[in-house]
Amino acid sequence: MLKGRCDCGKVRFEVPKVRNTVTVCHCGQCRRASGHAWASTHAPYDSLSFTADDGLTWYESSDFAKRGFCKFCGCSLFYRMNTEDGIGIAAGCLESPTGLKIGKHIFVKDKGDYYDITGDAPQLQKL
Repeated sequence: MLKGRCDCGKVRFEVPKVRNTVTVCHCGQCRRASGHAWASTHAPYDSLSFTADDGLTWYESSDFAKRGFCKFCGCSLFYRMNTEDGIGIAAGCLESPTGLKIGKHIFVKDKGDYYDITGDAPQLQKL
């Protein structure tokens, strides 16, 4: 069972299994929402169990997706497409060890000009 939380602990959750890879998104919206690149893994939404959700709130970031974050400490935690049964979970909010590795980088054409993408993971111009 993997456990995750926001910084202040007012959002805590457990999930039995996540995808073993992390997708790193470099699009402008993800960079603004997370403060850098958004790194997330994925799980079925129904498998997520909240042990605390006092701080959880959702922001409709587009007409096709929403982002979950803590309204107290501001941590970005989730990304959910409106038409999917799954949920993107911020890799950084999961307790170690996770066993995760970077699987791919997406929207690399939009990356910030202040960093380079390194490593062997595929780099896709779009999704």
